[in-house]
Amino acid sequence: MNAPRDVFVHAAGICESASVGPGTRIWAFAHVLPGAVIGRDANICDHVFIEGGVTLGDRVTVKCHVALWDGVAVGDDVFIGPSAAFANDRYPRSGRHVPSVRTVLEKGCSIGAGAVVVPGVTVGAYALVGAGAVVTRDVAPFTLVLGNPARAAGLVCRCGGRLLPAPMGLRCSQGDWAGEAPHEGMVCSAAIVLCGQ
Repeated sequence: MNAPRDVFVHAAGICESASVGPGTRIWAFAHVLPGAVIGRDANICDHVFIEGGVTLGDRVTVKCHVALWDGVAVGDDVFIGPSAAFANDRYPRSGRHVPSVRTVLEKGCSIGAGAVVVPGVTVGAYALVGAGAVVTRDVAPFTLVLGNPARAAGLVCRCGGRLLPAPMGLRCSQGDWAGEAPHEGMVCSAAIVLCGQ
């Protein structure tokens, strides 16, 4: 075990990386390979596999039964739901090893349970990928995508609530934000309650 002292690793978890930020928790049957970089205060749940060429930002949550392969780059405050699937080779064949294709999950986005993210796409900041969606192309920031293949189904707030039409443009369905268009500096009471941000 190479995990730094201020990182919690469950007795049934394996952390072979020395590049894990303080306050991170790695739970039972999770396996983090050497070379993986994980930020501060991340939560790596049971049965998660993280390859050595993966980077995770601060305060990332990776729920159970997720495998993150070389080339996946995850920004700060990202949520990856249970059994979400990632790949890093567009044309896989047994016994053939090609350079990993980079997949990017930008700050604050959420990937729903059972979603599939194909290699080489970028999911924009604060975007929301619905459960079971199959993401085959880039997702714009603050966009909700649903279905197979995933298609835009509206806009979302920083808190994840849908943005609805309002007299002055848009309003959050879960909090008190209202404005013309979502942006990183938007302040929503639901995001503050949920995230402490």
